Amino acid sequence: MHIDLTQGDIKVQLKKLAVPASVGFFFHTMYNVTDTYFAGLISTQALSALTLSFSIFFMMIAVAGGMSEAVTALVGNALGEKNREKAVHIALNALLFALILSLVLTIIGVVSTPYLMMLLGAKGAYLEESLAYINVILYGSAFFVFSFFINALLNAVGDTVSFRNILIVSSLLNIVLDYWFVMGGLGIDPLGVSGIAFATVITEFITVIYLFYKLNKTPLLDTYREFSLDRSVFKAFITQGFPPSVNMIMMATGIFIMTYFAAPFGQEVIAAFGIGMRIEQIILMPAIGLNVAVLAIVSQNNGARQFERIEKTRKISLYYGAIISFTGMLVLLVGAEQLMHFFSDDRKVIEAGSLYLRVEAFILFSFVVIFVHLALLQGIEKPAFIFYISIFRQIIAPILMLSLLTFFGLGVFWIWVSIALIVTFSAFVTWRYSRQKLTEVSKCQGEGNRN
Repeated sequence: MHIDLTQGDIKVQLKKLAVPASVGFFFHTMYNVTDTYFAGLISTQALSALTLSFSIFFMMIAVAGGMSEAVTALVGNALGEKNREKAVHIALNALLFALILSLVLTIIGVVSTPYLMMLLGAKGAYLEESLAYINVILYGSAFFVFSFFINALLNAVGDTVSFRNILIVSSLLNIVLDYWFVMGGLGIDPLGVSGIAFATVITEFITVIYLFYKLNKTPLLDTYREFSLDRSVFKAFITQGFPPSVNMIMMATGIFIMTYFAAPFGQEVIAAFGIGMRIEQIILMPAIGLNVAVLAIVSQNNGARQFERIEKTRKISLYYGAIISFTGMLVLLVGAEQLMHFFSDDRKVIEAGSLYLRVEAFILFSFVVIFVHLALLQGIEKPAFIFYISIFRQIIAPILMLSLLTFFGLGVFWIWVSIALIVTFSAFVTWRYSRQKLTEVSKCQGEGNRN
């Protein structure tokens, strides 16, 4: 299957790509939500341990996510050029690249994780519980990497439905496995937080098998017998994938930094932060779906040099994103306590988490602006800016502002407010830069065509 995104109604195409992607990512997030729920049944310490583990695991796997965006962009541009042979060649090299990358990430993760955990203040039983979860996940990281890459290839040909379908099934299976492994039964003793990790790895393995089956039905594997290692393609993955990888790594590092500065306020605040992030992810699922759709549409139209369609895609995406953000803001402002109570009965956790969610409610559209415009830059093969804005938004600004707050002894509320201000400013800068870069690219191509 290959959907030509260089012609047709953009509104229809956005919905056709974004809705399945949003549903898929919703159920992908339900992995984390389910894990958080069952960790809450174990203890507040288990909840906190998952939060520590999440920031470190996300830091490791972020590279795969960023590189997979490069795969979508490069294959999408080749398809937009109507160069099917080139698209197949890139796709086959992408699968080998995924294998190498998964091995590297596993080794780095296993070696570095204990030190990072201790840096966040984990020790004794707290450290053991955190490592019991993250080590299982890291040894299964190959499944996560391949699911990223194979889904990226499917996105490039316009297939966001397959990912949705398997994630619905696997997330439901994850609930069953979480209950079984955490509670025990049928010959298995209760495994605690490690049981949660085993459930996730098993369902991720099933996801990879299904996605590869669907990929095999596309034109991208038609000439696999003619595969040849191409170092220039590997270089293109790294060049194109480095900025979005850094962006995702910086997101993980940003979570790490926020966790570090929030840690002195107690395990309850760390647990609340972890729950709050899960809820926020659910609210932003439609916006993440827009991100996937924009990248696919822009990539093909950039290859076809149809820049008017790219600009129209940007505007329509922001309009839909505004509707999504306003709806999400109302949900968070009105139902913060009820949402937190679903995951924990600890009063301190509920209070801290509700505060976080109400602050985040006001910056949902800022996230939409960032998602849409970073996808646009990736699609027109101008991703360098992603590197710089990520370092500012996730590293430099948080360290400076949170260090200042700590110096003056201000409470955790001001941590959330500071992050909100940084996100809002970053969204404005990203919007300005992306519009300017799209204008430059379209003018350059126009002059090239006239010559």
